[in-house]
Amino acid sequence: MQEIKEKESIFSKPIVLIFSALLCCALWGSATPAIKTASALLIPQSSVPSTILFAGIRFTAAGIITVLIYSIARKKFLYPKKENISKVLTVSAFQTVIQYIFFYVGLTYTTGVKGTIASGSSAFFCVLIASLIFRQEKLTAKKIIACILGFAGIVIINTKGFELTMNFLGDGFVILSTVAYAFSSVFMKKFSKSEDPVVISGYQFIIGGAFMVLLGLVLGGKISLSSPKGVIILVYLAFLSAVAYALWGMLLKHNPVSKVSVFTFTTPIFGTLLSLLFLPEASGVEPINLVITLILVSLGILLLNYQPAEKKETK
Repeated sequence: MQEIKEKESIFSKPIVLIFSALLCCALWGSATPAIKTASALLIPQSSVPSTILFAGIRFTAAGIITVLIYSIARKKFLYPKKENISKVLTVSAFQTVIQYIFFYVGLTYTTGVKGTIASGSSAFFCVLIASLIFRQEKLTAKKIIACILGFAGIVIINTKGFELTMNFLGDGFVILSTVAYAFSSVFMKKFSKSEDPVVISGYQFIIGGAFMVLLGLVLGGKISLSSPKGVIILVYLAFLSAVAYALWGMLLKHNPVSKVSVFTFTTPIFGTLLSLLFLPEASGVEPINLVITLILVSLGILLLNYQPAEKKETK
């Protein structure tokens, strides 16, 4: 019965999947230049505690917005079932706390372009974790080749001449954040069978965001809200997360993880273009390396989005 429901869902229709997934990835791609810009305006002195506090405010607001908007839309107050609270906590730990502490700290020590492209590796980790650890899908030759292409792109974007310019505290932390995100995606797919993905998304943001706010304050973090532009960008980041993660959760519920996660390969493309447009910093990337990386990422999308082999896998 469950398979029939998934086939009938509007979120499993190809055109809806493609448009919705690309919208989510475009929003996530815009997050990198937005975070870099808002951080410069709202954090007086760049520090890890202040960065964590900034992220916590963003995600607490995102969770509240998610719950309020969808409660109004459905004409009832949304909240998780008692037996699903532990599931919300699990998603919150991986999707908000671990992922974004690594991501925000990493972004402080790398450029917007490199950080965005490194974050695009989440698609490969999603495929590997869903296949090898949770056994939700089979790991095929096609998926392995796509993963190799993606990692090759990440190495190339971090190479200058024959020298690897990747740094652990910056690019390394961003990649670790994608591993946490991959786990959260698989958990979201699994837990959405018994709980509304919108409810999971909203409350995991509130819980994770509140924890990060508390942690940032305890560690001495400070932010200044004196910049109207910075506050507007912070509000945008909150709405971005509310919309993108709630929609992404619905896509994961009604489609295989690999079929959805393949679109995160486009996040670096959106993010790179937007970072080059809006960030005054030097990209830290050789133009030819950027072109090669985007080609490899695009090949990964085409390869994992090729359908005939996928149909054979799911019996």
